[in-house]
Amino acid sequence: MPNSQSQPASRYVAVIGAGAGGIVVARELSREGHRVVVFERNSQIGGTWVYSPEIESDPLGVNPDRTRIHSSLYKSLRTNLPRELMGVRDYPFLPREGGDRDPRRFPGHREVLKYLEDFANEFGICELVRFGTEVVFVGLELGKWRIRFRCENGAVHEETFDAVVVCVGNFTQPRVAEIPGIDEWPGEQIHSHNYRSPEPFRGKVVVVIGYSSSGTDISQELIGVAKEIHIACKSAKTELLDTQSSINSVSLHPMIESVHKDGRVVFQDGCIVSVDVILHCTGYKYDYPFLETNGIVTVNENRVGPLYKHVFPPALAPGLSFVGLPFKAVPLPLFELQGNWVAGVLSNRIALPSKEEMLADVRAFYAALEASGKPKHLTHELGDSSPAYMNWLAATCGRPAYEEWRREMYIATNINRLANLESFRDVWHDDELSRQAYEEFSKFTTNERSQNNSHMNI
Repeated sequence: MPNSQSQPASRYVAVIGAGAGGIVVARELSREGHRVVVFERNSQIGGTWVYSPEIESDPLGVNPDRTRIHSSLYKSLRTNLPRELMGVRDYPFLPREGGDRDPRRFPGHREVLKYLEDFANEFGICELVRFGTEVVFVGLELGKWRIRFRCENGAVHEETFDAVVVCVGNFTQPRVAEIPGIDEWPGEQIHSHNYRSPEPFRGKVVVVIGYSSSGTDISQELIGVAKEIHIACKSAKTELLDTQSSINSVSLHPMIESVHKDGRVVFQDGCIVSVDVILHCTGYKYDYPFLETNGIVTVNENRVGPLYKHVFPPALAPGLSFVGLPFKAVPLPLFELQGNWVAGVLSNRIALPSKEEMLADVRAFYAALEASGKPKHLTHELGDSSPAYMNWLAATCGRPAYEEWRREMYIATNINRLANLESFRDVWHDDELSRQAYEEFSKFTTNERSQNNSHMNI
């Protein structure tokens, strides 16, 4: 809610991570008048959108001593949302001219990185970033947040801030399925975090666990390369297999019941298959090894909490906040609104409820999840509740509600994806919604950039 009783404040704020979330939040904080430092362990902005062909020394991603690779991108990855939905509100993700640009409506990962670089350059974000600095400790001391960070030369320094915003991303620490007998099973295991191309799976029998975004994409890539593909998922998503129904090499199963030392994999439906590789497309863990809150904020079964509206821990608000936790949402518009909320609270433009009221809200939210049967590890999944959450943020920040075309385009894209898994990125039927989007974008773009609208249906 707007705060009319307090004087505006400018605070010294640390943002951890210069991926998409971090750079958008940095802009919101700067616009609000805060002094901002962004800590980034790598040498460029972009976070998970910086592709690396390298994989970790442990392909499953569970060995704590493994070499770490931040990005989870595979070489051929294209967005599964149209670019009209992906940009921040006043800096739309328009096609741009240039030999290294990708004007497609569902572009490849390099184009997303280019957009993030364009955004950072447009708003002077790189001037706020300390590259090559890894945050190793964040803790509250005497009302200030102390950050300890390691530089590329190995030197460790400390600095204090009024507030910290955690924007480290959610696609680095793999979650893996628990499988009875896996310690004696002789085959290969890999997490989708370390998948880059289908070639290493040529001629092999592969089990893909999970059939969400990465599972569907990778399964498609393996067709015609792997000898057999067995997809294990908790829900019978048979509608996603329409394009594969005539392909003998693809089979759908419930989850794995057990695996055995002779290479067999037994599924819960009783089917038994001799398998070479198990590919875990099972998502990621929220992981904050640098954060010390004396047990106030915990990660329990992938629930980060307690957090008011997925952002503020009531006992530590507003000095500590998290941006970008929700999934099954459109990322950059989410970062923009969450970042604006954090910036407004820190400047006293927006008032938070009392700590007691926030904690009561969190408890009611958890109780509602439990009553609906939603498991704890899906606490931060938005999905169908995404429009309501986004509009709550917009109203809280004093921003206009998000346009109806955004909601309709998100729904239309999902329907098209389910019906046309192979071709939804290149064939669609929502041109009227796209027209509405570009009409909206014209409010924020110069004539020069708007001339590129002719690319919108490429």
